[in-house]
Amino acid sequence: MAIKKVWIEEGCTGCGLCETICPEVFKIDAIAYVIENVNYAENSAKIKEAAECCPRVVIKYSE
Repeated sequence: MAIKKVWIEEGCTGCGLCETICPEVFKIDAIAYVIENVNYAENSAKIKEAAECCPRVVIKYSE
């Protein structure tokens, strides 16, 4: 299924791993944030990988 929503919960340490994996969706500015108005469906595989690799497990998404 395609991802429709992405968010980062409290606790991000700004390690940059999500931005390295999926710079189309994630950016770091002290902490990570999700870029708005991006086609999340096109980046579903990378978003899921970033969520799985997050050391703090704070990247969430809904399908």
